[in-house]
Amino acid sequence: MKAGAKPPAHDIDQARFREVLGNFATGVTVVTALEPDGPVGFTCQAFTSLSLDPPMVALAPAKTSTSWPRIAAAGYFCVNILGEHQEALSRAFAVSGGDKFSGVGWHEGASGAPVLDGSIAWVECTFVMSHDAGDHELVIGRVLDLGVSGGAPLLFFRGGFASLAP
Repeated sequence: MKAGAKPPAHDIDQARFREVLGNFATGVTVVTALEPDGPVGFTCQAFTSLSLDPPMVALAPAKTSTSWPRIAAAGYFCVNILGEHQEALSRAFAVSGGDKFSGVGWHEGASGAPVLDGSIAWVECTFVMSHDAGDHELVIGRVLDLGVSGGAPLLFFRGGFASLAP
């Protein structure tokens, strides 16, 4: 293929796409914000650091998310990085509707966004922008504050939860 030439388009089977990309282990996060009516949040495994200068992160909520538009409207959010002991919390925040914060300990971070108790680390951000990304949005946040509590991460690998080998 010549330099600059586009590769031929291929139809990619969604099941095959999931199978192959499932071999890339990801951490699991819960993204939160505080609305006037209370806290809001959702589970997100599509999260990454983006820039050191200025400090920025990226995440990718599904367009079907009912929580993300509410978080975007708040203008700030906290990415809570979950520990291996928080699988149940991850599952609770992955469902649509209901009171996801019932029985969940948290405190307000510098921006007011909920920092979840037991998270191994957290990153508070100002919402900068989002881009259309297929069935998701690609969201960029500028880091305002962050911290580490410590512990082993909750991982997602090959369609299920996993932990680091001792």
